[in-house]
Amino acid sequence: MKKVRQLMLLVLCALLLNTTCDDDTIPQESECDAFAIVDDSAFDNNESSFFEIISANIEDDCLNIEISASGCSGETWEIELFSNTVINESLPVQRGLKLILTNNEACLAVFTRQTSFDLIALQVEGENQINFNLEGFENMLNYTY
Repeated sequence: MKKVRQLMLLVLCALLLNTTCDDDTIPQESECDAFAIVDDSAFDNNESSFFEIISANIEDDCLNIEISASGCSGETWEIELFSNTVINESLPVQRGLKLILTNNEACLAVFTRQTSFDLIALQVEGENQINFNLEGFENMLNYTY
């Protein structure tokens, strides 16, 4: 009976130690503030609070964006960057981006805020660059990787 308990305990320990995480679900480290998200439904259906893009540029793997919007401080704003799975065939290939601002601040002051998004998830296999069409921004953004 003692040997059966020891065997069961050993099997239980082995099962607990054998748990692994899927590498795709663990966010990789990044120097950017957040990660770009590829999601067709969110890209097509998410509504954004009103904002204006002041500037946008790409440095290394980060898209740096400065926006302005009304609010009390801008500290509670939630800013997300979405792309869909559509890749427009051109040279270089193109992809659409949409910035979604969730702003629940009910003040009339205007604030600016800077943030950055990691673009690695938006890279296209077999390509070394991509042009982004960021909704609300007049210039195309070129990302070389």
